[in-house]
Amino acid sequence: MSIQRSFAAPGGAVSVDQLPKLEGEITLYLGRGEGGLYENVLEAIRKRNPKLNLKIRRGATAALANSIVAESKAGVKRADVFWAVDSGAIGLISDAGLARPLPADLIAQLRPGFQYTQWAPVTGRVRTLPYNTDRLTAEQIPESVMALADSDLSIGWAPAYASFQSFVTAMRLLEGDKVTADWLRAIKARATTYAGELGVVMAVERGEVDLGFANHYYTLRLKNGKPDAKVALGFTKNDAGCLVNAGGILALSDGDLPINFIRYLLTEEVQSYLASEAYEIPLVEGAKPPQGLPPLDSISPPKIDLTQLADLRPTLNLMRRVGVL
Repeated sequence: MSIQRSFAAPGGAVSVDQLPKLEGEITLYLGRGEGGLYENVLEAIRKRNPKLNLKIRRGATAALANSIVAESKAGVKRADVFWAVDSGAIGLISDAGLARPLPADLIAQLRPGFQYTQWAPVTGRVRTLPYNTDRLTAEQIPESVMALADSDLSIGWAPAYASFQSFVTAMRLLEGDKVTADWLRAIKARATTYAGELGVVMAVERGEVDLGFANHYYTLRLKNGKPDAKVALGFTKNDAGCLVNAGGILALSDGDLPINFIRYLLTEEVQSYLASEAYEIPLVEGAKPPQGLPPLDSISPPKIDLTQLADLRPTLNLMRRVGVL
């Protein structure tokens, strides 16, 4: 299959063998490393494209997004592409009018529901309720995250964690500020706080709490190293409790090089690598999900424009007001 034909084929990842070589200089703002796995992807792209001069600025996703906006206001453009950990930061850039449109054939590679004109979701993560299998059965996990406010379950959470705050933003958008504030107060009354969501999952497995709030991959990574771990994934339905959020990439400069760089992240090789090593969810049509996660079409996430999650400030204000931050 020719390069042109492969680009035009809708749906499904292509192989790196079908992509053009990358040549020239490009600056990537990289929002995270995921334990070095993203760096491994970039190093592989470098090796495959010896005429590519790839410069990387690393930092927290939110900080880099703010830098891109500030640089634009100052009339400076240093980044050509931005690979962000969450769609909220992508929304910040899009709202500022800085993202370049993507070609239709690239957009068509992505799963329905994750097709955007100005950015490409690379991988996803679903919000879950990891639960201790000695204490609870799957049937005891409520289908609504809102029902936890009226339960007698002990809960682990990490409210300072960025993914939790995106989850609260989604709840605000879906349920409103008052309902979200009441829910946070009720959960706080029985919650134990941990520094991060890996800590939440480990606490659930030890039996310190009945269940917790965490992205799916922490549980899968724990079970990969400890197959008999007493923890399983629980899912709510059609609410913020099963939000599928995404990290993604956008082009800030015109031309073929930024777009073709993005194509590399959507290849079979990169999508499979991130699924098998990081347990993230491939968002290219047809790519297999990580082992241990139900198929994405069997989960019932809420319908929400992920770029709306950029509106984080009202969420932080609300969380401070109710005393969880």
